[in-house]
Amino acid sequence: MEGLSRNPWAAVAYLVAGICFILALRGLSSPTSSQRGNRFGMIGMTIAVATTLIVHVPRLDLVTIDLAAMVEILAAIALGAAIGIVTARRIAMTDMPQLVAAFHSLVGLAAVLVAGAAFLNPQAFGIADEASRIFTQSRVEMGLGVAIGAITFSGSVIAFLKLNGNMGGKPIMLPGRHIINLAVLAGILGLIAYFTQDQAPWVFWTITGLSFAIGFLLIIPIGGADMPVVVSMLNSYSGWAAAAMGFTLHNTAMIITGALVGSSGAILSYIMCRAMNRSFISVIAGGFGSDSGGVAAAATDRPWKRGSAEDAAFLMSQAEQVIIVPGYGMAVAQAQHVLREMADKLKEEGVRVKYAIHPVAGRMPGHMNVLLAEANVPYDEVFELEDINSEFAQTDVAFIIGANDVVNPAAKTDKSSPIYGMPVFDVNKAKTVLFIKRSMGGVGYAGVDNDVFYQDNTMMLLADAKKMVEEIVKSLG
Repeated sequence: MEGLSRNPWAAVAYLVAGICFILALRGLSSPTSSQRGNRFGMIGMTIAVATTLIVHVPRLDLVTIDLAAMVEILAAIALGAAIGIVTARRIAMTDMPQLVAAFHSLVGLAAVLVAGAAFLNPQAFGIADEASRIFTQSRVEMGLGVAIGAITFSGSVIAFLKLNGNMGGKPIMLPGRHIINLAVLAGILGLIAYFTQDQAPWVFWTITGLSFAIGFLLIIPIGGADMPVVVSMLNSYSGWAAAAMGFTLHNTAMIITGALVGSSGAILSYIMCRAMNRSFISVIAGGFGSDSGGVAAAATDRPWKRGSAEDAAFLMSQAEQVIIVPGYGMAVAQAQHVLREMADKLKEEGVRVKYAIHPVAGRMPGHMNVLLAEANVPYDEVFELEDINSEFAQTDVAFIIGANDVVNPAAKTDKSSPIYGMPVFDVNKAKTVLFIKRSMGGVGYAGVDNDVFYQDNTMMLLADAKKMVEEIVKSLG
């Protein structure tokens, strides 16, 4: 903390930045305050970066600033800012989960690189004596930081590939994976303990290599339906990696920020696991994927009813209440704006419209909330599962657009199903179910057929989600 001792005001600045980050998390907890939360986050990060530059770059006084180093730092900041701005402006909302996974991987890789630099030149980081022996406490921080960072990086890469469609969404089950995972984790922890006694290069780099490997092994068995929890979990890992590196860099802001991100991500993961009736420990251990996935029945083997946009428009216009359940298919079709237009027309005819959002709908936490907010859907019309599920039995029309697994009753009845135990919407209890999907051949991200397709009160609307809703809007006049 050498820089802070010479600049007492820096501790106050970092404290202010930490308060801004806490207010940012508070603001991001609700769509109505999310913009304010983002502003607090940007203010806090600006204060943290500026304070770090002032504390660490001028090592003695303003006269001896290393201009070359300052130019390199500012160039790196400018390059990163340019990439961030361009990416944020060009990224499609449907690709937001992939972007989040990619950002997590960069945080993890940054932690690995910082740890590697500190190991190779510990005196420059102030964590070694004159004989270049790294302090024991710093070895613990370094070992944990590089391990968590490597796990975050490789795990996020797998999550990105799954979300982006480069890998299949089904779990990839390696034989004896639990024994392998436990052995590798035990090896990492054992080597970190040994690293405190012997700073031999082979120890540090073996920890790094094993950590990269376990990141892959932990995420590969996780199925696509569980990706929202994976994204949240990796977010937590990236925070703890940043916090560990904050100790190595003697940077209070990194410690505070990393701890906030790590703890909030862990809490969110726990909440989502409860919402899916999953074990939090099994998520951390990479045991989320099911050993045997459900087998989907062929659509042609069971009778089902097909409807048209005109049929859907008539049924909804005659209803007292319509509950809309959006899913990832709505995001893919970019149908949120025309969906809001349909809802507005229904409300003009006296129909009560509500939106039901499942905790794990989409491919990351809050995915559907973000899309509906982008379409200016009123916040008071959006409800979480526990607040609206009981209303389906008294609802005239359940309108399913791009969702599947979150409305699949197999989660309650089929113990062999990979989604068994996950709380789902009781759409099958509505008087009429209108189900938009591209074709009867698809079975959802978890690879499980849905009995709702074949119910007597279900009408299948087979088409691109956006095109179908546009046709419904035209039929509503």
